[in-house]
Order: sequence, then structure tokens, then C-alpha cells
Amino acid sequence: MRRYELTNEEWERIEPLLPPEKTGQKGRPRKSNRTMLNGMLWIARSGCQWRELPEHYGKWQGVYTRFRKWRNDGTLENVFRALSNDADMENLSIDSTSVKVHESANGGVKKGNPRR
Repeated sequence: MRRYELTNEEWERIEPLLPPEKTGQKGRPRKSNRTMLNGMLWIARSGCQWRELPEHYGKWQGVYTRFRKWRNDGTLENVFRALSNDADMENLSIDSTSVKVHESANGGVKKGNPRR
């Protein structure tokens, strides 16, 4: 298993929520849903741009097109909702830390201490 990819157990939970891979249409067969979803997760977890997607997920344009289609037709939202319903809410940790930098820390002039 590569970094950021779904385990077999995770995939078994998500697979029934995705559209069928075989559409019955002629033409080139589609990349598997698992490969495409792993590519989407790689982008989301790494924070990289679509163009930096590793080649083993396929062309970035294909992964992005499938992502956009699933986003627009509600597939990703359905997956999120289904997985959220099973979330363990007993051990929940939320971090709302926020740090405000004083204006003098970003190069501003400090009072009583003129710059020379």
C-alpha cells in the first residue's frame, strides 16, 4: 500500500457508494474507481497541485474530471455522509488554536523604540 491510499477495509466500506465502473458504453475502459479515489486522496492529503499527481494514478486531468463529476453529482457528499454516520464520537478532539502576531513582529515600528 502506498502513502495516502485506502486500506482494503476502507475500500470495502466505500466501494458500494460509488457509481459502477462498467457503464456498458463502448470505448476505452475507465480507470478503476479505487485508483481514481486514491489519486483524489493523494491530492487532498499531500496538498499538492493536480499537475503534481504521480503517474500511477493516471493522467491528472482524468482524476480531476472524475473528482469534478463526483463532486457535482453528490457522490462524494454521499460517501462523506455515510462515513460520518459511523464516526466514533466518544473520543473526539477539536483544536481551535489561533495565534495572533503582534504588529511589531511583522516589521512594524515599535512604540518607544524608533528604528535607526
